[in-house]
Amino acid sequence: MSNTIYIHELHAIHGEWISALNLAQDELMSYHNRLQELNSANTSKDILAQVEGFQNRFIRQKEVIDILKHDIQADEKRIAENARDKNVAVEHRKVEKDFDLHEKMEMFEKLFKEMKSEYLQLLEKYL
Repeated sequence: MSNTIYIHELHAIHGEWISALNLAQDELMSYHNRLQELNSANTSKDILAQVEGFQNRFIRQKEVIDILKHDIQADEKRIAENARDKNVAVEHRKVEKDFDLHEKMEMFEKLFKEMKSEYLQLLEKYL
């Protein structure tokens, strides 16, 4: 696998990631609201403990989203600096991939999907 990618390709990937993170943020807001309904409708200590667990997971996911957005913006800045510093047309220029950022994004997507599945199972069971 190559360590470089065309600037325009990397920029497009960053755009896709930002869109996915924005969608995840919107979903978390919706999930939080539904979780409040579940919390209001139940008094079981077991359910309340599960609600609190998801509230904590939602907070952590929001933090991770903010960090990832910051990292993506930093990589976009790196791309822009590269474009300014070189005399080659941007369409033909490649930059080094940030494999750590790719791995972080893949891990976020995996963990968010797992959390979402567990959350929906909880709602299905109790609402």
